[in-house]
Amino acid sequence: MTNSKPMLNSDDFLNSSTDSDLISILQKKGIPHQKIVDTLAYEKQLRHLQIELVKLQQWVLKENKRVAIIFEGRDAAGKGGNIRRFMEHLNPRSSRLVALNKPTNVERGQWYFQRYIKELPNPGEIVFFDRSWYNRAVVEPVMGFCTDKEYKEFLVQVPEFEHMLYEDGLIIIKFWLSISKEEQLRRFDARNANPLKRWKFSPVDKKGQELWDKYTHYKEEMFSKTHTSYCPWMIIKTNNKKVARLEAMRYVLSKFNYEGKNEALTTLTPDPNVVMRYYRSAFQID
Repeated sequence: MTNSKPMLNSDDFLNSSTDSDLISILQKKGIPHQKIVDTLAYEKQLRHLQIELVKLQQWVLKENKRVAIIFEGRDAAGKGGNIRRFMEHLNPRSSRLVALNKPTNVERGQWYFQRYIKELPNPGEIVFFDRSWYNRAVVEPVMGFCTDKEYKEFLVQVPEFEHMLYEDGLIIIKFWLSISKEEQLRRFDARNANPLKRWKFSPVDKKGQELWDKYTHYKEEMFSKTHTSYCPWMIIKTNNKKVARLEAMRYVLSKFNYEGKNEALTTLTPDPNVVMRYYRSAFQID
């Protein structure tokens, strides 16, 4: 006769009015529960931080601030997932997602930054960029989508471009989501195995593994040429997606003195082992 595994029943759920009650029942029945504990803790922290983001948005609107938050990184690093959690409870009237497709023939004939300028935040607005003008710093030269001349011109122009925006009062936060090669491959495989996520995988993604070292070279060049005191690069380690999301939120919230900040129910100080300026990281996982 085989031993049956301990299971929860309907009465267990009826008797669980709090998370602590549920964890206590799991412990008594000898059911592995660390993953559940971690998930409950994550959801609690996420809710507290999203409440603070709503406060921040209200303050940005009231004070007519302009905020642009840029998410860059290798494919599958978690850019979209981060942005979704940031925007989940924000008012769509004063927040936007910008995820541009490849430039049209007309846009190819324009100044490179032109199509991004029209997407910049208006007064009272927060705009999230799922990739940005920094496509020309890494993806385009790696994949051969721009000339060497265009690439070099971009690196010269972007610090000047961002300095003009900074002097005009635009607040720019630049995130680089850092993922290891092994974790990227694991996520690619998971996407291919899931029919609901297969659309996320593209031929460009596949080349990301083959051209890993080339991506690294251009990423380092980007940091060295475009990390400035007025517009620094913040690296977020994203092998743990959930931790990365929480710490990215904490970093953004830590940069503003918005109304009601002192009433937050969780810490708003980001973990320096997860979020750091690029030059503080002696070893980078990507």
